[in-house]
Amino acid sequence: MHKLLTISIPTFNRASFLDKQLTWLAEAIKGYEHECEIFISDNCSTDNTQEIITKWQPNFNQTTFKSHRNKTNIGVMPNIAHCFQSANTKYVWVIGDDDPIQIRALSYVINTIKQNPDLALLMLNFSWFYVPTGKLVYERCFTIDHEQIYLDGKKIIEQCLQENFSGLAFMTAQIYRTTAVKKALQEWNTSIDNREAQIYWTAFCATQGSVKITKDVYLQYDCGMNSIPESKLWFKIRYADLPAVYIKLMKIGYNQAFCQQLILEHFTDKNWRVIFGAFRRWPIMTTNILIPYFILVAISRWKLRTA
Repeated sequence: MHKLLTISIPTFNRASFLDKQLTWLAEAIKGYEHECEIFISDNCSTDNTQEIITKWQPNFNQTTFKSHRNKTNIGVMPNIAHCFQSANTKYVWVIGDDDPIQIRALSYVINTIKQNPDLALLMLNFSWFYVPTGKLVYERCFTIDHEQIYLDGKKIIEQCLQENFSGLAFMTAQIYRTTAVKKALQEWNTSIDNREAQIYWTAFCATQGSVKITKDVYLQYDCGMNSIPESKLWFKIRYADLPAVYIKLMKIGYNQAFCQQLILEHFTDKNWRVIFGAFRRWPIMTTNILIPYFILVAISRWKLRTA
């Protein structure tokens, strides 16, 4: 690995967003062209995504610029994982094609990983904007008063999960040591079927070396920019994908009582209306999801009471 950082962009049918993101990248990368590689993974787009890639490639003639078009749409998470697997640099930063990133973010990332060669995970603080209502939900997702290097990555990840677990799922905020994230994919090779796998990948990398979280905000998460998960997918994420992530966290050394409590937090009195509604709409899927979920809830409650 001669170069330091791969900047990857997974994309599908969002040529206009990709065009804007490459406009940002062309400016942000100035002075760091020879330390970076750029990789775009087109998930078989049917719009003019390939034209945008062709348009911008000459602008990165001092940087290794690669792109790949999948023969079919392989899905969101597999396409993200493909970006990780394709990286050949020491670190990899997979960014959303529609996420607003400050110009200074790239120089900060490169200088930080240069100064801290033992970092396995760098997390960029970000603001959270809810597009449908025009409301800024969080000015900073992570409450960090002083930047520091955390040698105990699990402890700071548990703190982040307690404060705002969604922060670990925001892809663009995470920069991984490439060998660490590839190991995460190897350890849980079916994680690409889980829509919340980013939480696991992030938490796993935190066990592979030191961690740093920025105090300053470097990007913004525009929630609801393109779509909000439809109800069937939301149900699967809440009652199948997230519990599966918490189980995996326990297996890689995260505090069992803490993870069991996270599982229970998804089960409250308010959930019954959602559950009954799901049974009416998708009885087979709901049954297949809820039987193992209820077993997990029962086991978690029993273990917490007997601990």
